[in-house]
Amino acid sequence: MSSNTASRGSKGGGGRGGGGGRGRGGGGSKKESILELAKLVDSNVRVKCLGGRELRGALRGYDELVNLVLDDCEEFLRDPDDPEQVTSQTRRLGLVVIRGTQVSLVSPEEGTEEIANPFLGGAEEEDAEG
Repeated sequence: MSSNTASRGSKGGGGRGGGGGRGRGGGGSKKESILELAKLVDSNVRVKCLGGRELRGALRGYDELVNLVLDDCEEFLRDPDDPEQVTSQTRRLGLVVIRGTQVSLVSPEEGTEEIANPFLGGAEEEDAEG
């Protein structure tokens, strides 16, 4: 049995997953996350998801996969005539868990403001001139 185990190990597969101790979790130094969500815990954040949903709530927790826990969460409803447009109407959700695979943006609610899209302004001016 030990020779069989040794022959499997010699292929460099490293058992299930084929990682062989390389990559995630294997090795001496741990790679630091570029996300600094720790400073946003217990503050209001706005989260944009891949499906187009936008949520606002108090960030209560997160993990390395960017799974988020939001308390007092509200979802911004979309315009029925234009699904791309988010309205100011909200739907109260309460305590929610958002899977990290769905998260595309996390931003603090305070200290941010919406600005005009500089690319749209240029395109409208070109259409008016031409």
